[in-house]
This record gives sequence, structure tokens and C-alpha cells, in this order.
Amino acid sequence: MSKNRTTTAPSSDGNRSDVPPATPGAAVLPSAAVLNPAAPDTSPARRRQWGAERRSEPLSIVHPTPSSRKIALGRLAIVTTVLAWITYIVTTILRQFANNPNAGFRFQVEATSYLIVVTFLTFSALMYLLARQGALYRFRDHTRVPRGELDRHFAHHNEGITVLVPSYAEEPAVVRATLWSAALQEFPNIRVVLLLDDPPHPTDPAIRERLEATRALSFQIESALLEPSTRAAAALAAFEAHLAERGVGAPSSCDDLPPLIAAYESAAVWLEDMADAEKVDDHVDEFFVDLVIMGLARELRLTMYALDAALAQGQCPEPDRIRELYVRLVRIFSTRLETFERKAYASLSHEANKAMNLNAYISLMGQRWQKEHVATGTVLRPLAPGQAADGDVLDVPDSTYLLTLDADSLLLRDYCVRLVHLLESPGNERIAVTQTPYSSFRGAPTRIERVAGATTDIQHILHQGMSYYGATFWVGANAVIRKRAVEDIVEVEDVGGFEIKTYIQDRTVIEDTESSVDLGTHGWTLMNYPERLSYSATPPDFGSLVVQRRRWANGGLLILPKLWNQLRRRRHLREQVLFREVLLRVNYMASIAWASFGLLFLLAYPYDSRLLSPVVFLAAAPYFLAMGSDLRDCGHRFSDIFRIYGFNLVLLPVNLAGVLKSIQQAFTGEKIPFVRTPKVKDRTAAPGLYVVIPYAIVAFSLLTLARDVMEQNWGNAVFAGLNAVLAAGAIRAYIGIKNSVVDMGLGVMNWLYVAPRKKKVEESKVIPKTAAEADWEAILYHGDRRLNRDLRSGNDRRRRAGVR
Repeated sequence: MSKNRTTTAPSSDGNRSDVPPATPGAAVLPSAAVLNPAAPDTSPARRRQWGAERRSEPLSIVHPTPSSRKIALGRLAIVTTVLAWITYIVTTILRQFANNPNAGFRFQVEATSYLIVVTFLTFSALMYLLARQGALYRFRDHTRVPRGELDRHFAHHNEGITVLVPSYAEEPAVVRATLWSAALQEFPNIRVVLLLDDPPHPTDPAIRERLEATRALSFQIESALLEPSTRAAAALAAFEAHLAERGVGAPSSCDDLPPLIAAYESAAVWLEDMADAEKVDDHVDEFFVDLVIMGLARELRLTMYALDAALAQGQCPEPDRIRELYVRLVRIFSTRLETFERKAYASLSHEANKAMNLNAYISLMGQRWQKEHVATGTVLRPLAPGQAADGDVLDVPDSTYLLTLDADSLLLRDYCVRLVHLLESPGNERIAVTQTPYSSFRGAPTRIERVAGATTDIQHILHQGMSYYGATFWVGANAVIRKRAVEDIVEVEDVGGFEIKTYIQDRTVIEDTESSVDLGTHGWTLMNYPERLSYSATPPDFGSLVVQRRRWANGGLLILPKLWNQLRRRRHLREQVLFREVLLRVNYMASIAWASFGLLFLLAYPYDSRLLSPVVFLAAAPYFLAMGSDLRDCGHRFSDIFRIYGFNLVLLPVNLAGVLKSIQQAFTGEKIPFVRTPKVKDRTAAPGLYVVIPYAIVAFSLLTLARDVMEQNWGNAVFAGLNAVLAAGAIRAYIGIKNSVVDMGLGVMNWLYVAPRKKKVEESKVIPKTAAEADWEAILYHGDRRLNRDLRSGNDRRRRAGVR
């Protein structure tokens, strides 16, 4: 593609404006749709389904300002839900008890249980409306920090940030995009560390090749950044030298602008050339090219447009402002990258979860470590300040901030500067974690990814609203963290003679939620930044979605006791704890449990028709109408409320399994192993049980429908018919009939198949070894009694044989 591009200048919020090009023939940014037309065909590897998402353009970074009418309707929805619930209790439940005093014990139990189910479901709907209302207030009041204020704030900024990217068995292309999105952050002192958690010495050639490719990414990206960073640093040095020649207090000169424009031109062309060379296989690649790489290039060209205009008008920025613009270029490309593998060190925790992968590296920061080789591998010994090292040394720099970033997530260009600016603003000294809850990539090629992405975008709004009420939870895909805050919640234990530090708890697989409670207990707060600056992958098929949602459903109940302890401590310290904050937090952690069991009861139990009332539907109507409006605002369809309901029906067994796993963990005290969400180009097979149960829901709903029609129980009949239709549609759309047959068949085969038993060879308790055979390093290091006994037994045997 030619480098002489022409395009419109982009606006500062990432949306294009109708500003004409800066200069004739100025380089311009193509959209991802026309990137590199001469390149080979880059059609998606996954076949696009009918009903998938056609729109690939992401939403605007800044949320639209809600109208007064929308805010008023949100308040009306909350009031309507509460009044409808009260009306139902008075006009249906209490009335039935008053009119039927001799109805019997069964009716009383049915009425009580039905009221409990309706109350919990209505409560969850009310919390949705409340969080949504808080989000509307935040979007209305949010004012974006101007670019110039960010440049001024970070012009002489000395605080560093370390980006931690935990990765396990990820495809190199996925990790590469994530590392690039972190490396191109506009931050003055940034270091990106890939925390590679794969087994360091795989035997499978394919796995070994993938591992080596992933290990090479940090060096490749840092090497690629060397060219633009060198040019930017040279341009800054030349300007400062020229400024020094003119002397202190010299007036601004328009002669300073052409070199600055040329520096920005060079940086923008470098990014555009990189975008041209990228291979676009799917909608995530398209986002990476168009929003991460080209988005930054568009911002640089917008600055060029302003500088060209200033030059044409003969009005020049002050020298300090020009220097800030040079510094911005330098910090964009001056990123250090490295790879760290904790499994290469025997003294670090090897717990198989993301939390301990992060904890292992955080525990090393700010110190120099001596590498010592022992029988079990390499251990790290701390070096005192100024102590001379004897051999290899691992030097891990410290930083004021940490940025945790999942290996399948992408950040927009100014994520770091805007969030750190928030942390460093007056009054925010006790904010420990800030983030922009991630959004979904648009242009999903499968129906299930589109609907799952719609639920992700809804969650983004709810998390923004929870910040309004002080009920923020850390959502683990991305977050900027004060390192001082996690040091306050660290737990230290001795494992095998080595000090293991736990900053982020790994007791549950939703480690971010538990850490949020821990931070609150120590007086820290959390805040979501009200913009869209981060995106994360959504599972593209039912099998991988099962893994993700089962993990999400596990752990919330286990954290509730910690929440009560936090609230008790805050009250003891005379802190104000708002009731709505408590309600939102409890709903966030436990709603999956009661919603799943409540829906199960409504589906399975034939409640008396006298308990049904149109008021119940009136209580639920504001929730569905508000969700439909939110979906439309997020670029989805209003009718997706029905698809999401069917989506939740087919995920009912998955959510129940996660809840039951939490209950099991509460009794056993064992940790639940972390299972990563599979990311494959084809399809992940789902467990057969999770495929059978949705069919059972359809069959039972049809049976209930027939029975209710015969008994003229029309309210239950309508509910059963709706469940049957939506569940059947969800099976067809999200699982697939053919895939269902395959997965159920595999489930039966896995259940019937029994691996052949290997004949157990009983090992001798005494293993005589000569001095040439003994593992002396292991004996000296471990001092194991069994090894001593084996050695002693061997010596005794040789002594009896007359061998000395």
C-alpha cells in the first residue's frame, strides 16, 4: 500500500471528525477494511454464522451523555419495581392467606417458597436498575481530561508502572497483540513483563515450538521499537540543544514546528507501515490493527494537523509545550519488555493459577536475587543492598504502579496515562485499584459469541454504576494497582524453607473479587474509570463458554464471610457504610446462586395458579425494558433480551455446577484448580451433561405446558411455553444440533471408557547404591530420612558381603 495516504483527521476521543487533511498529500489512515489490499486473502478461520454480528466498528471511548428523560425513566423503573413487589405481597400472598385460612400446610409452604423466589429475583432486578442508574449519573457528570493536561502532568513524571501479563498455554499471536497494546502505552516509565507459566521443558514438539515462539515475543517487540524510539529521542535531544543555544526565557519560534511535525510524521508512518504488515484473520485482529495501531497513528496525525494549522497561522506554542510534545513521542516508544518464568525457580510457588503467577513476580520486585543451583533446580536468595553477587543475579526493579493484563486482552493507547492521572489526582490517594471494565470485540463470527459479548457490555455498564455507590469490584482482565496497596494485604507463609508471599488471594478462582474485599478491609477503595479503554476476548463456542462461566459462578459464596468482616471492621472505625453498597456487593457475589436455584424451582415445581399475578410481570418489566435500552445503546438489538434469557437457560446447569462447587469447597477447604478458557480456532467440546440438561429443560417445559393447559393454569402455561421456545432456540443457536449429538456421544464414550490398569510394580524399600550411583546433591540438600536409610542399608549389605 502506498504511504501517501489521505484521510480525515481523527478527533481526540477516537471518533473521526470532518476536519480536512493537514496538508496536501499528508499520510492518512485507512480503515481495517481496506488494510493491505495486495496481501493474501485474510478471511476468518472460523465460518461466520447466520445471525452473527455484522458491525465491527467498536463503540466510542466516551459514553454518550444520557438525557434527562433517560435518567428520569431509570428512577421510575426503580420505583415501579419496588411498588409492584409490595403490591404483589399485599394483593396476592397476604390476600390468599386471609381468604384461605384452611388452605393447608402444602399451600402455605408453596406460597412462602414462591414469595422467597420472587423476592430474590426481584431483588436482583432492582440491583440491576440501581447500578444502571449510578452509571447514568457517572456518564452524565464525566468530563474527559484534555490531552494537554495529560501531557503537562506526565512531562516530568518519574513514577514507573510495571505491566504484568500472565500467560499459560496461549497462542503466540494472541499474546503478541496483548504485549503490543501494552508496549504502545503513552507512559513515561513503563516495563512490560510476560509471566510465562507454561512447563519450561515440554517434550511435545508442537508445544515446545509454541513455547519458544512465545518466549521470543518480548525481544522481537523491543527490537522493533528500537527504531522509532531512537528517532524520537534524537529529535528531543536536538530540540533541547537548540533551546539551550537560544538561552533561558527565549521566546517561542515557529522554526521549532517543522522538526516537530517531521518527528510526528515519522512516528505515524512507522505505525501505518506496521499496520499494513499485520495479518488480519478475524475480528480481534481487525480491532488490533484499526484501534490499537491505527488509533495511535490517528492521534499522532491529529497533533500534526494542529501543528500545521499553528504554522499556517503564524502562531507557535510555547517552548515548554513543544518539549511536552516531543516527550510524548519518546514515552510512546520507549518501552522495556522481558519474559519471566516462575517455574524455572524452585523457591517460588508453582500453584497452578493466575493469582500465584502474579504473586511470584510481585514478591521479587524491588530487590536483587542471587541464583543458586541446588538438587531440585534453581533457587533465589535475596541480596542485601550493596552486597556483592557470586554468580548469576536476577535484578527485579520496583515500580509505584502495577498493571495486570490478561493475555487475551487489549488496551487502547491512553489507558495508562488516564488511569494513573486519576490515581494521582487530589482526593484519590486511597484508591488502590482503577480500571475500565472490559468490553467485547465487535464483529463476532458466531451467535453465541455475539450474545455473550452483549452480556459483557451490559456488565461494563453495571460495574461503572457500582462505582457510583462505592461498591466497586476489581474485574481481573485489566487493572492499574498501587503496589503499596497490595503490600498492605500481603500474607506470608513458609513453604519448604522458602518465604511465599500472597498478595492476590488464590483461595477461589475469582481472585479479583476476594482481593477487592481484602483491600476494603485495609481502608482502600476501588474506582472504575468511566470510559471504554480495554477489550477482552469472548469465548466463541459453547464448550469454551462453559469453562469460563463455570469459573465465574464459583467462589462468590465463599467470599461473603470476608465481606461481613470488612463491614464490621469499617463500622468499628466509624466509617460510613451505605446500605445500598452492602446490597450491591451481596448481589454481585451471591446472585448467581439464588438466581440459578430460583429459576430451577420455577421451571421444575408446579406452583398453584392462585400464586400467580400480573403484578409479578409488572415487577419484572422495568428490568427487561432497561436491559433492552442498554443493549441498544451498546450497539446490540433490543430483542436480544429474549436471546439472553434463552442463553441463561442453557447456562443454568453450568451456573449450578459452579455454585455447588463453591459449597463443596466450603466443606472440604480445598482449593479449586484454575481452568483456563480454551482458545482454539475450531471448537471446544462441551461436557455431555451440560448439553443434555438444556434438552431436558425443553422437554420438561413442554410437559408442564401440556399439563397446565389441561388444568387451565394459564399463567404457568405461558411461562412454560416461553421457556420451551427460548431454550429450544438457544440450543439451536448457541450449541447446535449436530454439535449436541457429537458432545453427548463423547460424554457417553468418556463415561464408558476405562483406561487399562497398569500393573503396579512394587518398588523395593531398600535401594542399594554404590558411591558412584548415589545422588549426593539430593542427599545433602534434602537430608531425607528415606535416602539416609537406603544408603545405610546399601552399606550394610556391602559390609556383609565383605566389600569395603
